[in-house]
Amino acid sequence: MPAIETTAFELIQMPLTPTAAITGLYPLGLSSSLPLLLPPPVVGSASPAPIYAAPISLVKYMAFRGLRDADPLDTSVLVLQDRHRSHFVDTEEVLSGSPPPSSADESFLNMWRLDPRIRPYVISAGFYGIYHLGHIIIDWPLITCLVERWRSETHTFHVPVREMTITLQDVAIILGLRIDEPDVTGTCVLDVAGLCGDLLGVIPPDDAIRGFAISIRWLCQQLSTPSPDADEVALQRSARGFILALMGSFLFADKKGVHVHLCFLSLLRDFTHTSSYSWGGAVLAHTYRELCRASLDCRRGLWSWERLHVGRLDFGRAASYPAPPFPHALRDDDADVVPGDVADGVDDVLPVQHGVEHEGESEPALPLGCRWRVPLTQVHNPSGVLLLYRDQLDAQTSDQVLWQPYIGELVDQLPDICLAYQDIWRTMSPLICFEIVEWHCPERVLRQFGLHQEIPLACSYEQQLHRVDVCGRHQRDWSAYHAPYIALWETQEGRIITSPPMVGFMDFNDPYMQWYRRIT
Repeated sequence: MPAIETTAFELIQMPLTPTAAITGLYPLGLSSSLPLLLPPPVVGSASPAPIYAAPISLVKYMAFRGLRDADPLDTSVLVLQDRHRSHFVDTEEVLSGSPPPSSADESFLNMWRLDPRIRPYVISAGFYGIYHLGHIIIDWPLITCLVERWRSETHTFHVPVREMTITLQDVAIILGLRIDEPDVTGTCVLDVAGLCGDLLGVIPPDDAIRGFAISIRWLCQQLSTPSPDADEVALQRSARGFILALMGSFLFADKKGVHVHLCFLSLLRDFTHTSSYSWGGAVLAHTYRELCRASLDCRRGLWSWERLHVGRLDFGRAASYPAPPFPHALRDDDADVVPGDVADGVDDVLPVQHGVEHEGESEPALPLGCRWRVPLTQVHNPSGVLLLYRDQLDAQTSDQVLWQPYIGELVDQLPDICLAYQDIWRTMSPLICFEIVEWHCPERVLRQFGLHQEIPLACSYEQQLHRVDVCGRHQRDWSAYHAPYIALWETQEGRIITSPPMVGFMDFNDPYMQWYRRIT
């Protein structure tokens, strides 16, 4: 458990209100837009209402900035603030965090049960852990709350205690995807009929194609039930369809998640070669792009549950940082359907027994994210909690953050791919996924790697990169178009950021903290 960070506070009287005692929040007017570095209240204490301490500099900061002003004092870093969601939060022009009409990944997994005969191909391609991540509970208010704090200029979440982000380390450990080169790119100059006929064994009709994207529902209808006497070629084609649908509904989903681009199919010809690509880097690039788009106008909360206390499933446990014991998932025979009326608690969760024979093959170890696949009802996460989440993040303290969650026994049982390529976890390189190029910026979140954080260099916001998409560019060779960035990715090991280890805590008046409070 991380050490609690404290600092020299000068006292001002801030009595705890009954509402704050119940919810663990500070009064709305104080916590909604200020980075309060105060310890959380202790609920249920018999002692009188506590008096909290705050630095005089914070009081002056509050008086100068105003209680309801979400904009930074110094706009030299967050140059898009006038277009950012946080600019409109207090005007109530932001959506309340309600879920989309349907969850694409759940409908896909309900339509397509993994045939045991194609399971070896899914494992060989490196996507078996992703398959087991299906049916994760989606906390849409939490996703909305995080989107409000995502900044396109820095590719980080701006939370009160400092910047945080999803890194290559998180993707590797939570999803179990490869993160080193080669990158996921290539040409989108495709012969749809020839490609599908060769690799899927069936040519899609015109109503199953949108541009160069194919309907996931059509893939399920055509390839989800190979015949009992299917040969190896037919099973491989079914496996390609399954992986392609998994990509379009889970890894690279758009807002609707009903189509997947056929450019990915061209990378599924040889399953062994498929596993060599940097799918983790591609997923992170896609995630960054979607966060950037959403924050200026979300995806799963696995990263948040691993690191933050806000909205974290508690599983009825009293630990300071409760989480399901690793590894936990459903049994294979229950893995495809999670009933909506499953009882609460972890009594219904069955541990995965790694090394157990599965029709002649041992069960591969699963990535860390699978421990959040548990049959819990919404009693742990009641609806209408967006305001609560906002205030919990606003009142966040450094000791409430799991800066380094991937240590000790937690990672001992992970598959090798999760901990491979640790030397590039801190690479400052472009992440690439066909038309998408997004920068990986670990130099801004060194505390997540146990290193001391200095004021980072000015970020280079390449607005032109964010404007590049497939609209009107379906017939393009992206490996040629993004050649300069691909060359940078291929030399990723030459741009590893380092810093002295973090010792103790960072003082409230540290130069970095003073700088951060002004630019956030």
